[in-house]
Amino acid sequence: MMDKPDRRLHAYRDDLADTALKGRVSSARYVAGKPGFVAVPCADMRPRPDLSCGIDTQVLFGEAVRVFEADGQWAWVQSKIDGYVGYVEKKAIAAAAAPTHWVVVPRSFAYSRDDLKSPVSHALSMGSRVHVVDWAETRGTRYAVLTDGTAVVAAHLGAVDAPAGDDHVAIAGRFIETPYLWGGRSGFGIDCSGLVQLGLMMSGIHAPRDSDMQAESLGKPVDERDCRRGDLIFWHGHVAIFEDEDHVIHANGHTMSVARESLKDAIARIGPVYGRPTGFRRPV
Repeated sequence: MMDKPDRRLHAYRDDLADTALKGRVSSARYVAGKPGFVAVPCADMRPRPDLSCGIDTQVLFGEAVRVFEADGQWAWVQSKIDGYVGYVEKKAIAAAAAPTHWVVVPRSFAYSRDDLKSPVSHALSMGSRVHVVDWAETRGTRYAVLTDGTAVVAAHLGAVDAPAGDDHVAIAGRFIETPYLWGGRSGFGIDCSGLVQLGLMMSGIHAPRDSDMQAESLGKPVDERDCRRGDLIFWHGHVAIFEDEDHVIHANGHTMSVARESLKDAIARIGPVYGRPTGFRRPV
């Protein structure tokens, strides 16, 4: 067998593997996986089926996954958004109609009916995908009615996968003061590479999930002296977005939030722990 591929992006174990990996990895059994959709606002994805294990990433409401195994409490899945593989609680995955729209604001609510005074069923993050079956209006506010009868303010939705804007920096900036969450990629909590991925995704650009993946393959490298708004600066295990030549936006463990920081201060603060920046890339 060849060198085994990255477990974060390829589904394989000694006892079970993705059919597409036949010939690349050795496993007792291969399966193609079954389609599923995320049925909760945010599902934590872990490297092991263990609630005491830290999360690697998250999948959002309505995002599609391939389910390779669903047994007991856990489902072993691969996100169809960015290819990430891991374990989520089985109750978070269900069959669903293909989404027609997605949430284009940082956070929104699904109400129990088409009325903002009605009880909230659940919250939704930017990037969440929903299937709209009808439209309604109550006291001048238009709502999208979803397959389960809940309703979302129509102005908070856009056609699925249609860019919410053409400026990923401006989109990232809408998350200022959102709590930092290791492995987070939603409006409820987000990490550095999750902020980059979500901002780019909502502006129509595919981005890998983790900062090392982004540093290796996203866009093209640029010289530090040529960096401009929208470029990315990387350290070992961290990434930030240039807002302009002198400031960055990043989700970080120092402020425990998405914050705006001067480039000079960020480099000086991060240096003693993680060293100098390791690279610069232009994602578009």
